[in-house]
Amino acid sequence: MKFNIENPELKETRQGFADALVDAGKTNQNLVVLGGDVSGSVKTNLFRDAYPDRFISVGIAEQDMMGTAAGLALAGKIPVASAYGEFAAGRPFDQIRQSIAYSEMNVKICASHCGVTVGPDGATHQSFEDVGLMRILPHMNVITPCDYNQTYRAVRLAIDSVGPFYVRFYREASPNFTDNNAPFEFGKADTLIDGNDITLIASGLLVWEAIVASERLKKEGIGARVVNMHTIKPIDVKTIVKCAEETGLIITCEDHQWTCGLFGAVAEVLAIHKPTKMDFIAINDTFGESAVNAKDLMRKYQIDSEAIYNKVKKHLKK
Repeated sequence: MKFNIENPELKETRQGFADALVDAGKTNQNLVVLGGDVSGSVKTNLFRDAYPDRFISVGIAEQDMMGTAAGLALAGKIPVASAYGEFAAGRPFDQIRQSIAYSEMNVKICASHCGVTVGPDGATHQSFEDVGLMRILPHMNVITPCDYNQTYRAVRLAIDSVGPFYVRFYREASPNFTDNNAPFEFGKADTLIDGNDITLIASGLLVWEAIVASERLKKEGIGARVVNMHTIKPIDVKTIVKCAEETGLIITCEDHQWTCGLFGAVAEVLAIHKPTKMDFIAINDTFGESAVNAKDLMRKYQIDSEAIYNKVKKHLKK
């Protein structure tokens, strides 16, 4: 697969979410969307405008939103509850645990504005812990799509599947590079670039950063395999073990705390099936901060392609 590194198409993943909702709503009359007073930001206003009788605004009350979503699921509806990541996963965690995950309610939690790239909103709005919170819950499925196309497909899959889902995406426009015609295989990672020297297992926005780093390393004769681990739970054990057997060192790449997100999930697999040397590109046990330019934050917290490139070079030098 070829990638336009110099001039990629840019599209918002939150727009992929919104487009998936509107399209699904055309044929699925049971689809209901709940908003937490940020409908314009997460773009659920597009569903509201298309199907006003199937949209519920609960205001700034995310805990109530999750309880209401569980009730709608009990009534046979397919509720999609959406807010910023920090307020979709962190604030209503108890309600998600008790009313949705424990009871296996058919609720889809769609979290926008995740990670450090929410930029100006600062630490209080930057969700670095949400994947960890959601993946520890029994019955919860967790997806972190990497671009517009994959976000659209992931949201459609979640709506068409039975059970609780957490789908994580972003505010800023980002490279849109996956094949729009390729099927989205839930629970199965995508190997985007092959290589035998090292494996970069990435999720979300860091998939593109891993691609850029891999292409740079290729010019130096280094084969860095890039795996898009879009499904964090259930995680693709087979692909992880295969990468460990074929390349040895694995570096995970994510815009999330390293202790409980993608790194933790991959490390757990390898600890059980194939102990392997690992390292990470991630938020390292800290809160974020405000910045006008999201790229500046990625650079500061060392979760961009430059950081990935330097980490690989460091390990191969050893």
